Amino acid sequence: MGGVALATELGTSSAAADPRRRLTTYVLVHGTHSAGAFWMPIARQLTLRGHRVVMVDQPGHGAEAFVPKSYQRQDLKAMAAELSPLKGLGLEDYEARVTGIVRRAAGGGRRAAQNGPVVLVGHSLGGISVSRVGDAVPHLLHRICYMAAFCPSRALPTADACTAAPENANAVSPVELTVGDPDRLGVLRLNFRTGDSCELALLKEMICADYPDAEFRRILAGMQTDEPIAAYAGRAVGRAGGWGCIPRTYLRFGRDRTIATALQDRMIAEADAFTPGNRFRVHDFPGASHVGPLDPIPVAEILDTLAG
Repeated sequence: MGGVALATELGTSSAAADPRRRLTTYVLVHGTHSAGAFWMPIARQLTLRGHRVVMVDQPGHGAEAFVPKSYQRQDLKAMAAELSPLKGLGLEDYEARVTGIVRRAAGGGRRAAQNGPVVLVGHSLGGISVSRVGDAVPHLLHRICYMAAFCPSRALPTADACTAAPENANAVSPVELTVGDPDRLGVLRLNFRTGDSCELALLKEMICADYPDAEFRRILAGMQTDEPIAAYAGRAVGRAGGWGCIPRTYLRFGRDRTIATALQDRMIAEADAFTPGNRFRVHDFPGASHVGPLDPIPVAEILDTLAG
């Protein structure tokens, strides 16, 4: 199925060995300029613990990625003008992709999941999809989880609004690295193959300042040039009677320079104030940058507990 990558390394845990136990399915949603493969280290750990894992590729990402010809040959002048098929994609497209996968994973109809619990996890911009899908199919979700992700509120209803909040003032912005006019191209286009040392330093600070350079280059190799600007501008405020009824978890990263920790705290607080009877369960990773700890095991261990 388009947009889906399946983790195939199944372990021999008691969950996998007991045919009477319905497996938990983790649906993992990537962030901006990324793809489902971002989740592979964590997905591997979850499958080894006996869970099913689906790593989502949003439309135009991953297996459907658009690679500009000009990007391949590093012609920046042409890259500033080359049109993108991602222009016009918006949150409705992202929500439809993830909701469809959740429905198939759950195997449920209108009332409940039949295949077993589904845990929906979003990283970064993937939090926007988590909020919208939570409203669309709350009955199919056992829990939702935001991993250093946007969680819009009535005061900050979009990713753009969250990014512009004063709590995000010390975040590192990629705007100065933008190639071309986003309004004309319809996408925020970044050159992740740059050889400029200043640009590379900014990208590393934004993404994973604590990682070795070799790991940083590996992450860059998996990044995509284009993200539709409509995805940042679309409203994604959960309703109390939908999204607000689903148990939720936040993985808080203390050295995040893309979604500043102060902004993470504000989003958590506003969500809790909106649904005081269903507050976030917060797990703190004080040394983690935006992509999370280099070792995936601590994150996977937290996610593993969400199956219960």
